[in-house]
Amino acid sequence: MHDDRVTIEQHIERTLLQRIWPAQYRKSVDLKVSLWETPDHNQVLFKDAITKTFQGIDPGTAWGKPWRTGWFKVETKDGLGVPKTPDWQGKRVEVHFDPGYLPEHTGFGAEGLAYTGKGIPIKGLNRRTAWVLIAREAKGGEAVQFYVEAAANPLIYPPLSPFGDHAVPAPYDKPLYLFQKAQLRVFDQQVWELAHDVEVLLELMLQLGLDSPRRWEILRALQRSADALDPQNVSGTAQNARNQLGTMLSRPAHASAHLISAVGHSHLDTAWMWPYQETHRKILRTVANAVSLMDEHPDYTFVMSQAQQLEWLKTDSPELYKRVKDKVTAKQFFPIGGMWVEADTNMPSGESLVRQFTYGKHFYDSEFDLNTEEVWLPDSFGYSAALPQIIDLSGSKWLFTQKMCWNDTNVFPHHTFLWEGIDGTRVFTHATPANMYEAKITGRELHRAVRNFAEKGSATRSLLAYGYSDGGGGPTREHLGRARRLADLEGSPKVTLDSPRNFFEKAEAEYQSPPVWYGEQYLERHRGTYTSQAEIKGGNRECEALLREAELWCATAKIRKNHPYPYAALDRIWKSVLLNQFHDVLPGTSIPWVHREAVKAFEDAAKELRTIVEGAQKKLVEEFDGTFYFNSNPHPWQDVAALGARAERTPEGKIKAVPKNDKTWVMESATLRVVVDSDGLLSSLYDLSNERELIPAGQRGNLLQLHQDLPVLWDAWDIENYYRNTVVDLVTPCEVTSLANDEGVKVVRTFGAGSEVTQELRLVTGMGSRLEVTTQVNWKEVDKLLKLSFPLDVQTERSAAETQFGHVFRPTHTNTSWDAARFEICAHRWLHVGEAGYGVLLANKTTYGHDVTRRPKEDGGTSTTVRVSLLRASRWPDHGSDHGEHHFRHVLAVNAGIPDAVRESYRLHHPLRRVVVSGASTPTEVKPLVGVSDNGVVIDTVKLSDNQADDVIVRLYEAYGTRRSCSLSASFTVASACITDLLEANLKKDLDVTNDAVTLEFRPFQVITVRLHRS
Repeated sequence: MHDDRVTIEQHIERTLLQRIWPAQYRKSVDLKVSLWETPDHNQVLFKDAITKTFQGIDPGTAWGKPWRTGWFKVETKDGLGVPKTPDWQGKRVEVHFDPGYLPEHTGFGAEGLAYTGKGIPIKGLNRRTAWVLIAREAKGGEAVQFYVEAAANPLIYPPLSPFGDHAVPAPYDKPLYLFQKAQLRVFDQQVWELAHDVEVLLELMLQLGLDSPRRWEILRALQRSADALDPQNVSGTAQNARNQLGTMLSRPAHASAHLISAVGHSHLDTAWMWPYQETHRKILRTVANAVSLMDEHPDYTFVMSQAQQLEWLKTDSPELYKRVKDKVTAKQFFPIGGMWVEADTNMPSGESLVRQFTYGKHFYDSEFDLNTEEVWLPDSFGYSAALPQIIDLSGSKWLFTQKMCWNDTNVFPHHTFLWEGIDGTRVFTHATPANMYEAKITGRELHRAVRNFAEKGSATRSLLAYGYSDGGGGPTREHLGRARRLADLEGSPKVTLDSPRNFFEKAEAEYQSPPVWYGEQYLERHRGTYTSQAEIKGGNRECEALLREAELWCATAKIRKNHPYPYAALDRIWKSVLLNQFHDVLPGTSIPWVHREAVKAFEDAAKELRTIVEGAQKKLVEEFDGTFYFNSNPHPWQDVAALGARAERTPEGKIKAVPKNDKTWVMESATLRVVVDSDGLLSSLYDLSNERELIPAGQRGNLLQLHQDLPVLWDAWDIENYYRNTVVDLVTPCEVTSLANDEGVKVVRTFGAGSEVTQELRLVTGMGSRLEVTTQVNWKEVDKLLKLSFPLDVQTERSAAETQFGHVFRPTHTNTSWDAARFEICAHRWLHVGEAGYGVLLANKTTYGHDVTRRPKEDGGTSTTVRVSLLRASRWPDHGSDHGEHHFRHVLAVNAGIPDAVRESYRLHHPLRRVVVSGASTPTEVKPLVGVSDNGVVIDTVKLSDNQADDVIVRLYEAYGTRRSCSLSASFTVASACITDLLEANLKKDLDVTNDAVTLEFRPFQVITVRLHRS
């Protein structure tokens, strides 16, 4: 028998694309369109735009310079409405509006929002949903008049990065789009249904094997359908063509078919290839689409996962927000996720991740009376091992992800599993086996989900997140058309329009012994995000530290002096910081416009926080005369108590840098001797207490190394392992001199494209000697990566790196492909390498990216090299990435353990703050509000309660990775105390109070939140 399969398939595909789909609209009338364009990138509100002078625009007219807005007025010509003829009356009538959509992209390029003449949002418009409903059953004569706010957003792909800023340079500052049409059309429901019948069966057929009888049955039915269709009269013959497919569509799925919960959403990046101001409008478009689709499809469900976006919606469009609240009540619209934004989870501090949840969940509770239990993070670039505990303590139960399918080396082994964090907390987790978060509910996607699903035989369910994403838009009626046909179809998994909660409850109930994944979910891709845009990362780190200090001293001042606690200011600043921890902002993977705004936001926040801190501190000592030193650290420092202040301190010693005849400098304390060579590199780091040299023979420390950095695709995101193939050691100095008063050594180097680096090396004493290295770089490179290297004579198979509320161990070897793939790792404030009983600490002030490697020594054994990633120079999406001045500070301590790492990293971020006052009383101390009996328990946060009840909230964690018991004591009268969740209201345990103190038991890395009620 002749196999005509390929010819028939091609015939059916062409018929669908070129005959059926175009025929869904069968009558059209051109509409009158006029336009007013904004003069610059600043957006104009509806009420102001409609007062402008609109000019008529014809098809083919260019409009839309980059980042500007076109306001279109759409109306029938000569004031006529829908035609009063049989071809129009009783039919569904829509307006098709096309300002020049890009052919392949949704949520990028031109997109718009239709408004009524009274300024009420109707519906978002993009190439996938370019219609506006005029009448479901037209009577004829209906008036047509509405406005479209159309964004002339540029499509930003290499090498078009100049579009990434609103100040677009010539010759790029030209209109981007050609207006195409605005037409009144009759929508043919029967043709639309036929298109979906054919599309769904065609996609299903292509997924079935050639030996499947079902495949051949579908093929022949599709051929009969095509034969029954008259291409010159698609509308008149559509029903006959559909009749040929009825049997194929009515056969139910197998009893054992995989069950897919299809969840409508739009993964709308809060900023990325567009600025925050455009996100506000994208939210309106996406939500308007969602609620309008719900009006016509009662079974349609949609989720929205970022509280910040809903808060913006509430402010920007109260009318649309009310519709959302109505749909929430109707259980069609589901606010989920529980976080303020879908944040990066690698780099924010522990307290920042806590506030992502508390701010998000407080919003959902106050606005919708909801306790969201599903955490929704489909696109964050890996997942911190501290996250399961934070999820659990926030009152959440489940996590949805998909990003691990992006791994470039290893296949993540699970889709439904328990994820165990560093403290032992486990969270039920699902990663969609469809390997995407913007599904279209196609046969290919569904069958990929079935094939990939790792838990086959033990579980039967997976979740499919569908809808146009990244740039917004969400699901369309076409998604729903496919979903209905796939609900129960032979040869396909069963598809149910569902909510995340329903999915997780059913999945958890059927799979009660899932596999366990321990530790971080390290994404084997996007490793450059730990380093890109250093200014943003430094601003985030500074604001996190200042927020901690502000809350501590404001709480202390409130209780000691009844100084007003700045709830409103702290809330506003926290929201700004949390916003800029979004997973394309803090990682440094957005356009320069976004980066500039984020840096400014961090600068403004830091400035205001310093004022708040200073005001609270001055209030605490206003009656005294003299100088006070405030210690925000959770450990004593220079005779100042932890979390307290006093008028005197014992300053740390600074060691002289003594020049030698061989043109070296020697700095020596009682415990450490450092030798700086004439080229500014460390030739010796000698531990005098243990008589041990830490710089391996033939190697030198403080070595700056420059690598080629040319990722395969994602410039700002990725560092590829082949970057190590090329390296330039920066060993030639321009200047090596003593610092003022000989308190260290200064090194100046120039390199590359005119970049300059100035380093200052100092040896400081106090709680053990440590080498401090400050590095200032004027960075002018392109496609380069700058590393700072410290080779250490320490033989170890693993490193320890701080993460939120603890630390993680990672291998320094490459035994397996999983080990080798971790060639760039994230560390917060410190990284530690050690042998049994001995270690070396490297603490940092602003950076996150590191690598740790091993190499053989000349005298046997292996040494360990720790390197910090200082700067990158990617060209996309910011062609001037990181150019300019940067300041870094590192501390290197020998004979150091994990307790030293914890202590030194806090001190690096919380310097003693000096306050001078002119009162009348003799100086005395400011007693800490709270304290602990064990240094292994860190008081990370002291604040007043969120409900403004003036209760004191203390958040503590076990920092060393061991079990311990400690006493938490207060210097005020404690009437009662309890352990709560992160929301501070849900009781976990009442505590016995004795002498204003409570006893706490910690497991390794456990976080405990204590609420102290004052009498």
